[in-house]
Parts: sequence; C-alpha cells; structure tokens
Amino acid sequence: MKDDSEKLIIATLDKIRHFMQRDGGDIEFISFVDGIVTVKLHGACQDCIYADNDVKGFVEIILQEEVPGVVEVKLHK
Repeated sequence: MKDDSEKLIIATLDKIRHFMQRDGGDIEFISFVDGIVTVKLHGACQDCIYADNDVKGFVEIILQEEVPGVVEVKLHK
C-alpha cells in the first residue's frame, strides 16, 4: 500500500500530466526513496532534448512545492 507521500506525489503528477500530454508526452511515477522522486517520461517527452533540464526542473519545482520531503527528481531512463 502506498504511503501518504507517494499518494500526494501521484496526485500532483496527475495535476501536471495534461501539460505533458498536450505536447504528446506523459509521466509515470516510479518511486520515492530518501526524498528522491524517480519518474519515467513517455511519448514525446521521453526523447525530448529538454527532458533532462526543463522537464525535470519543472516537475521538481512543482513536487517540492506540493509534497513535503521531496528534495530531488530523477528521470528513469
């Protein structure tokens, strides 16, 4: 069963998912360990040259604001 932090991370990702889907991409929650959220990008976002900086940064800022304890977002390749 998912703990409260994971539920909040997933709910937050669901709120921003439509921005990514609008550009042909998507995001999937993988894990939350020691303050690090690991996500996997799909579709157009997966191979986007901006994924490592812009997309990661966008997701990281939103999660840090919405979910206590999030310190970093890593992209699962």
